[in-house]
Formats: sequence, C-alpha cells, structure tokens
Amino acid sequence: MKRTPEPPTEMGLDLTLDRICGEWWIHQLKKGQRFSTDDVVCAWAAAELRPQAKRLIDIGAGIGSVGLQTLWRMGPGAHSTFVEVQEISHRLCKRTVGLNGLQDRVELRHGDLRDPAMLPESEHGSFDLVTGSPPYFPVGTAVMSSNPQRAGARMELKGCVFDYCAAAAKLLKPDGGFSLVHTAHDPRPEAALEAAGLTIWSRHDVYFRVGRPPTIAVWTAGFGGKRAPDQDIVVRDEEGAWTPSYRRLLDEMGAPRR
Repeated sequence: MKRTPEPPTEMGLDLTLDRICGEWWIHQLKKGQRFSTDDVVCAWAAAELRPQAKRLIDIGAGIGSVGLQTLWRMGPGAHSTFVEVQEISHRLCKRTVGLNGLQDRVELRHGDLRDPAMLPESEHGSFDLVTGSPPYFPVGTAVMSSNPQRAGARMELKGCVFDYCAAAAKLLKPDGGFSLVHTAHDPRPEAALEAAGLTIWSRHDVYFRVGRPPTIAVWTAGFGGKRAPDQDIVVRDEEGAWTPSYRRLLDEMGAPRR
C-alpha cells in the first residue's frame, strides 16, 4: 500500500489505524490492547531464529501484531496461523488481514489455545516457527484493567506461560523454533520451557532505558542443542534516544519510527 488507508469507521468502536511493518497496517482500539516493543522483539527473535520458515503459528495472537511482524520478515511463500480467544481481538485482526490483502497467507482461528480443536493432533510437529506472547500476570498479582481486552492480554484469564510452552512443544517440527516474550523477573518462563521438554537456545533481556532494570525478556527454544550466551537488547540510552542497535532492529523489522 502506497498511501495511508482511511481510518476505520465500522464496528461501532473507537479505532486507530497504524502502520506496523513495511506497508502493512493494523487496526487497534484507541483505548485497548495496542502493539508494543514486546511484540517487536518477540517477532525479531523469531525471524532471526528461522528466517526461511514456511509454516508459522502465533498462539494467543491478540490483534495479530507478533504474527504479522514475523510473517513480514519471511519469504512470500510463508503462511501463518493466528489463534486468539478474545472475540474483539479476533475481529480486529480479521479486518487487518483483509486490509493488507493477506487472506491467502494468514489463517485466523477464534478459540482457546488449550482447546484441542484449535491445535488438532494432525498439526502436531508440523510448524517451522511458533511465536507466543502470553499474559504476564496471574490473577490477583496485578491490577486488573476495567477494559476486557486489556485485562485478557495482561492477566492469565485464558492460560499461562506453561500452557503456551506446552502448546509450542506439540506444534514444533523436530528442527523448529519457538520465540516467547514474558516478564524478565518471572522464573516461570524458563521453568515452563523445561517442563515442555524444550531447550532454551537464547535469552535477551530488554532494557527500555540504560540504568533501569530489564522489564521483559525474549527466549528462543526448541528440541536439543545448547544455550548461547545471553544478549541484552537496549532500547534507549541515558538521554532517552533510541540506541543504534535498536534502530537497526526496527529497520530489520520494517517498523515505523514513531
């Protein structure tokens, strides 16, 4: 798309239309779940892990931000499946897929990733690349948003990191890879990956600003292999400007520089 699409006027919702990567645009609620740095780094790690992946799946896809950015980095023959439980996020993602003409490259599934019907046995062991951005907080450990979409994206109302890792292990090919984003201080992601029988290949702690502790981390994992030394991602320097390394990451992902 060469021009900025017109803002959406349907669905009776207060929406925005924003460029997410390259010439692809995304529908978002103005006061709901919106794509973030978390999504960008998860997609970047996935694309770095398996840049030639043909069959992809994003579990707990939300509005499609991680899945879209990962797919954008792949070749034109790549195809992705998005699984999302929240109806509003599924509907927004469907509009986004249609807007960008991706109907032949993206399959949308509305349902719970813990439901066997969403991830049938016939698909087990068939995906080159799995991405997951689970909600970060168990109910009762953080403030629950009054916005249902935000609450579902933040709080473990429909599964936790253990469910995501178990699903990824079922779906991955023997040589496939999994990219997972979660909070940096929570020990559960590494425990969940181990419980699912996956080997952690890398960890990237994400520092949103120099001098502050990391808020989130991205793990890559698969079957067998060894863990590489951890590498940090630093978003902003002491002055609040994007670091050169993060600018390169954004460029690699075709991300807008807002």
